[in-house]
Amino acid sequence: MDALIANARYHFHKRLFETNTLTLTTAGVASNADTSSRGSKAIARQIVDILVEEQHHAVSIVDKISGQTLGKQFEKLTMEFLRETFPRLQNLRPGKWTVLQLGNNNKLKTSDFAQYEHLAYLNALTTQNAQLAAALGNDYLVAPDVVVYRDLYEDSEINADQLIVDDEICKMADIRKSNGGKPVLHASVSAKYTMRSDRAQNSRTEALNLIRNRKGHLPHIVVVTAEPMPNRLASLALGTGDIDCVYHFALYELIRVVKEVGSEDAVETLETLVQGKRLKDISDLPLDLSV
Repeated sequence: MDALIANARYHFHKRLFETNTLTLTTAGVASNADTSSRGSKAIARQIVDILVEEQHHAVSIVDKISGQTLGKQFEKLTMEFLRETFPRLQNLRPGKWTVLQLGNNNKLKTSDFAQYEHLAYLNALTTQNAQLAAALGNDYLVAPDVVVYRDLYEDSEINADQLIVDDEICKMADIRKSNGGKPVLHASVSAKYTMRSDRAQNSRTEALNLIRNRKGHLPHIVVVTAEPMPNRLASLALGTGDIDCVYHFALYELIRVVKEVGSEDAVETLETLVQGKRLKDISDLPLDLSV
């Protein structure tokens, strides 16, 4: 494979095995399957078998890994995939890009970006005033799993080819470093290894908060998942207005497996999501972010 994104997709799947994110139990159940669902176990296992064959890589047998650990590992691998691809699409989307996994221990927060810097002020107010906190709540506080942001430009960079700005104009433009602003949030990526009903709704809540609380340009809002069940994917992917699109870690393999072992309803649901452009493969994500 010579294509950049094809190589990155292959490496992403390889890292899922190497980090013991995608594993099997001694009973043969994949780590992204719902142990209480026969359909989920069948689909997830066959996807693992396909990826093992493609990777020529053995899958680890692990009986117990916490969901939180799997989730954090999946976030990290999603971040690595985007770092390996999106910043290299300078011919499509030039810029000084940073791809970062956010977490509770990360000093960078949503309010550190131009569109959401006012949230730090709101947070300070509600911290000091219990009545205000009760009235406003803290729904405006969002913590995306992975972010893509654009660093600001010095005037010398803006004026590199011709004189575009001077001291008299463009005094509030976000992209101009001399205006003293913050980096511009380009994309918020919610990485969910599996998608039980509560986790799906968390992603939608994060998306709605980003939409409601922004000042200025809305970032891309996407979800990346390894959920094997079409009906659970549909619980988040169907509908428009909040999430741009859901991206599956192995959509091509999922389509193949569901046609082989899925019910008629599962096949129909998956076709609806794909044809309606509500579900795409992870390989589509870097190019979609270039828009």
